[in-house]
Amino acid sequence: MISIEAIFLYRDFVRTKPTQILKKLIRITTVPSSLRTLLRGQHKFMSQYYEVIGISSDGDALAEVKQNEGIRTHVVEMTRSITPLKDIKATYQLYKFFKKEKPFIVHTHTPKAGTVGMFAAKLAGVPHRIHTIAGLPLLEEKGIKRKVLDVVEKFTYSCASHILPNSFGLKKIILENNYTNETKTEVIGKGSSNGIDTSHYDASLVSIQTKAELKKELKISESDIIFIFIGRIVKDKGINELVEAFNELSKVNTHCKLLLVGPKEDHLDPLLPHTENTIKNNKNILAVGIIKDIRPYVAISHVLTFPSYREGFPNVVLQASCMGLPCIVSNINGCNEIIEEGVNGMIVPVKNKTALQKAMQELLDNAKKRDDMSRYSRSRIIDRYQQNYVWNELLKFYKKLE
Repeated sequence: MISIEAIFLYRDFVRTKPTQILKKLIRITTVPSSLRTLLRGQHKFMSQYYEVIGISSDGDALAEVKQNEGIRTHVVEMTRSITPLKDIKATYQLYKFFKKEKPFIVHTHTPKAGTVGMFAAKLAGVPHRIHTIAGLPLLEEKGIKRKVLDVVEKFTYSCASHILPNSFGLKKIILENNYTNETKTEVIGKGSSNGIDTSHYDASLVSIQTKAELKKELKISESDIIFIFIGRIVKDKGINELVEAFNELSKVNTHCKLLLVGPKEDHLDPLLPHTENTIKNNKNILAVGIIKDIRPYVAISHVLTFPSYREGFPNVVLQASCMGLPCIVSNINGCNEIIEEGVNGMIVPVKNKTALQKAMQELLDNAKKRDDMSRYSRSRIIDRYQQNYVWNELLKFYKKLE
């Protein structure tokens, strides 16, 4: 028979039993906006299973990550350009932090964070060093700069224990360029770094009044067909070709508009002067800059045009598709995995203004085709790329390391 003393002893043991100590997971991006936006919600989810720490350069977005995701954050200044002295300093600061914290996993995103983060993690003896590839900017470079970047890319991968391309096409490119071997690479789920919140990107959440007010503000009529681009307004996103194609299109089709949503980065990847002049002088091209909530702009649009030169797994195409837009995309990895030709969009050759203009004209003229593609767009995203699915697939990968 169990004594009263034994019952009280057991009660006291349960009350004083220490809580389970979670293994540490450190996530790193070069700039804080990437940590906030590209991985939104994922930090909070992983906090159920790991002690998550976010690292990036300083900024308001890092404070938002700390508050919204409920994780600890740490500042290490990193640059997106080639800055050897600053990179060495960042590597040393990360090394000291890793030696102090002793993380189980260091997981980096974005190129510079990958290079300094993986090197520092290897020096510090971190057992699991994971780098996600969400695009390869170096593919557009040539000559000596390309050779230097190739060396850096291989060095980054050599320091990592696992490489996670966020699309199957990107994995193929990585292996074709001999950056690493196949045993080191794995695509999580069906692709994407963070999936998509399908309950947020839902066109039905944008009211009729909101759409009407936005159209009035932008001077868009009910008969206008709206093409939309969302992303950085730079050369590598195919903006030169898009603007030229639309400019020709709008000369013979007065009932169309092109919305350009996103920031310019003239210091990194400027547009052609001719393109700048066309944007300025064509009254049917509306460059609205950075928009915090893109949903109203997508909701008033008819077609996403996304002729990018290179991508990992483009969130914009996921978001627009999830809101029911057919998409015209370039034939590159990621884009051609989300879009199926003639089903939920159209695929055109990279840097081909003529093919892009032809596809835009086809969807401008054919309302039934737009509607048919629209009906399939959202269901395809829900089936393949919901956030909870992507997060759980990544969690399974982490757990395998234990």
